[in-house]
Amino acid sequence: MELAAGSFSGEQFREACAELQQPALAGADWQLLVETSGISIYRLLDQKTGLYEYKVFGVLEDCSPTLLADVYMDLDYRKQWDQYVKERYEQECNGQTVVYWEVKYPFPMSNRDYVYLRQRRDLDMEGRKIHVVLAQSTSVPQLVERSGVIRVKQYKQSLAIESDGKKGSKVFMYYFDNPGGQIPSWLINWAAKITCFRISLPSCVLTL
Repeated sequence: MELAAGSFSGEQFREACAELQQPALAGADWQLLVETSGISIYRLLDQKTGLYEYKVFGVLEDCSPTLLADVYMDLDYRKQWDQYVKERYEQECNGQTVVYWEVKYPFPMSNRDYVYLRQRRDLDMEGRKIHVVLAQSTSVPQLVERSGVIRVKQYKQSLAIESDGKKGSKVFMYYFDNPGGQIPSWLINWAAKITCFRISLPSCVLTL
């Protein structure tokens, strides 16, 4: 699932926009996991890994689209409230901006780190202003794997945000994360589910 050197395609951005209008849940075994506070979370079992992919749909009534997108992109702000961030920064590699992120795991598990491309586009789709952010694992020679830290090589996320027609935001998010190592799949799935619950909170602090 690593993204080779390059950028995201226009089609990938359009696919994220399309999910806001018409959720793509047909043709696969997407299961409704929970509905709460105007948010619906679905999951799909990845047969190769035994882990789940997640899709989140809903409305955040107290967050404007621009503020939500700006907070999401702010790496420094994340460090202020997320106790599990050990390191997170952007670095220019081969003409591209790459994000490095190390996450603290509880003892006796090893920390995980991510190297991924992230790109935001603010699109006009037939008069609808939609903020789209795509992120996916990549590999660059400037950011080598560190001793004692497990590199996450399967990470993918899509986020699309537009106005709900009032003061809030209509949101779609796709998320998949395989932290690797010797962690049981049931524990990884539980942690991913908790992450989705945190994302679904109607707050202007988006957690990923």
